[in-house]
Amino acid sequence: MKKLVILGAGTAGTMMASHLNKKLRKSEWEITIVDQYKTHYYQPGFLFLPFDTYKPEDVKKSIDEFIPKGVKLVREKINIIDKDSDTVLLENGTKLHYDILILATGTKTAPGEVQGMLGDYWYKTIFDFYTFEGALALRDKLREWKGGKLVIHITEMPIKCPVAPLEFAFLADSFFLNKGMRDKVDITYVTPLSGAFTKEKCTTALTYLLNDKNIKIVPDFAVEHIDGENGKIVDYGGDEVPFDLLVTIPTNMGDDLMARSGFGDDMNYVPTDKNTLQTKVKENIFALGDCTNVPASKAGSVAHFQAEILTENILLYIEGKELKPDFDGHANCFIETGHGKALLIDFNYEFEPVKGKFPFAGIGPLNLLTESRLNHWGKLAFRWIYWNMLLPARKLPFITPKMSKAGKNFD
Repeated sequence: MKKLVILGAGTAGTMMASHLNKKLRKSEWEITIVDQYKTHYYQPGFLFLPFDTYKPEDVKKSIDEFIPKGVKLVREKINIIDKDSDTVLLENGTKLHYDILILATGTKTAPGEVQGMLGDYWYKTIFDFYTFEGALALRDKLREWKGGKLVIHITEMPIKCPVAPLEFAFLADSFFLNKGMRDKVDITYVTPLSGAFTKEKCTTALTYLLNDKNIKIVPDFAVEHIDGENGKIVDYGGDEVPFDLLVTIPTNMGDDLMARSGFGDDMNYVPTDKNTLQTKVKENIFALGDCTNVPASKAGSVAHFQAEILTENILLYIEGKELKPDFDGHANCFIETGHGKALLIDFNYEFEPVKGKFPFAGIGPLNLLTESRLNHWGKLAFRWIYWNMLLPARKLPFITPKMSKAGKNFD
């Protein structure tokens, strides 16, 4: 029996297990997926927890529920990958040999990377919402907070779901308006970028929304330290932004496993071919999702598109054929803008988000880069799609892994 090992049973790893379990002959291949945790989180739902839109039980299920029958789940922490001997060494001493290795270890927040972020004020006046625990702690804070200076802050890029901090700012505006206390809350959006988003055309639309909602933006802010006692964040140039409540997105980093194994970059991301998803570590090691260094968004939709393309490339690799450079950086995501509306953006390596119709050219029914209530309902409906379609690797009708140009208004 040949052995295929997947490291990580999150979004990307689970989808790969589901795809390959359907494609590989069970008489020839043994598939093993390794993850130390018991809970699978719907991470896009963390955005809604602080505002009481979702309950904790809405965003978590057992990992075991989504492991396909016939795939072996090993619940153990990974110590190191020995690429020379094609072996994964687990913390309990077990060695897993592989013929093909797929890395899907994701990213994690690293609040300790910024002086003053962790400490006496963590989860008191300084919060994150990129973790389940942080989102719940922030929910409890917002339930009793009386107002003041709210600062939403990005430490550095890249981060999971680059639009989520903006969504939080928009939802906060809506949340405080509904509570009748928006006039008591001053909202400031602080980013290391020169604008609201990583893409110029999208930045234009989002900056308009920030201005329209009276949310101040402080661009080009490279945080040096956080002064929790005096309530301010300070950048390397000495500029300060005061806060009463700081919602920060800490540094995002790949798994420490990559550093221990000797092939991550300085942020522990895996050097990976951006089109084939074969790593530059060794030809029988592939990677997808948030753990890679490919210049695509670290988002669930990207992992979904990558999984379809990587599955085909794994099959080609097994057959000794040339891999297809088919992943084009395609990302497709909804951006909550508050008050029951959302934007939808669709882009890839080559093209920025543009206006148009999706998924059907000229018909839609969804509008790109335009606020609508239908887009908001699409965002909420995605949770059902995630649990019932994406993780089991069921084909989404009319949605292609490569970005379609049809129905979009390109300059």
